Amino acid sequence: MRGRVPLRLLVVLPSWVGDAVMATPALSLIRRRMPGILVGGLMRPGIDALLAGSGLLDEVHVEPAGGMMGPKRAAAKVRPMRYDTALLLTNSFSTALTTRLAGIPRRIGYDRDLRGILLTDTLKAPRRSDGSWEIVPAVEYYLRLVRECLLGEGAEGPVEYLSLAVTPEQEREGRALIGRAGMEGARYAVLNPGGNNPAKRWPAERFASLARWLHESYGLRCVVNGSPGERDLTERIVELSGLGGSAASLAGLGVTLGALKTVVRESVLMVTNDTGPRHIAAAFGVPVVSLFGPTDHRWTTIPTRPGGPERVVVADPTLPDEERANDHPERCRIERIEEERVREACVAVLAGASR
Repeated sequence: MRGRVPLRLLVVLPSWVGDAVMATPALSLIRRRMPGILVGGLMRPGIDALLAGSGLLDEVHVEPAGGMMGPKRAAAKVRPMRYDTALLLTNSFSTALTTRLAGIPRRIGYDRDLRGILLTDTLKAPRRSDGSWEIVPAVEYYLRLVRECLLGEGAEGPVEYLSLAVTPEQEREGRALIGRAGMEGARYAVLNPGGNNPAKRWPAERFASLARWLHESYGLRCVVNGSPGERDLTERIVELSGLGGSAASLAGLGVTLGALKTVVRESVLMVTNDTGPRHIAAAFGVPVVSLFGPTDHRWTTIPTRPGGPERVVVADPTLPDEERANDHPERCRIERIEEERVREACVAVLAGASR
């Protein structure tokens, strides 16, 4: 069955923002190699705004996950489309169950988390000799599934880049947000100090100091991005920076994921923890400095477009390649990243972008 071209394909997309962006190379490959087929996407709320305007999907099905009835509700939503193939870029048992309940005859995914019985075409996720998962960058993880199980080819192929776009409505929302932040016509950097895990957050005081340095050294203003729940954090960084109107917190200005795409696209630089906006910046070719503590950066290695360089700064650059940062939470505390190393990375990516 491998390599058989579907007529109606449902792609079950990852739930996290960063993972969804890292799935766009796989979606682009499908579009390029299987022109004319109908491609739908099943996703959580928010991912639809993220992918809006990209042209990667013909149909969008949004369904909140969770609860015992979640798979049944999601299956009912996609069943009327009569998809003949489902491609699961997720690893969960529940999403495999959803596609089975939807009556989709061909179901492609990684055989893990006890869900192999629900799939028709499977691929083994690589493991290390000790049984733990081999580190495979998410972009490549998704591409392997497409190349081997959907296209029927080998695992290797040309470099595929992240891809996002902005809709006209998101453009208007983003421009309005830039204006509310006092950044219209300004050269600015985006600082992204939040994250789903507090252990992955570089100290607020260092972000504030970095904002002052970027302003003094490059004349850059700074917008500090965060979710509404991170408003205290973003506003504290603005206050500690002492930059007055040359810095702004987006969390209290009505930032949405759609508007954020425009804000990021128009920026000169992003400095970020390991979180979703990093991938948005990379997709738009914005120079990025990414800070990694107790999460191994190799899980999320991303191909960056020419002119949009990335520098990854890890807590412990001496950690051997055979070791994983995830297994050394103390040795790889994000507080071990000195501000001087982050400044050096900023200098490098800004120089690379100018070239």
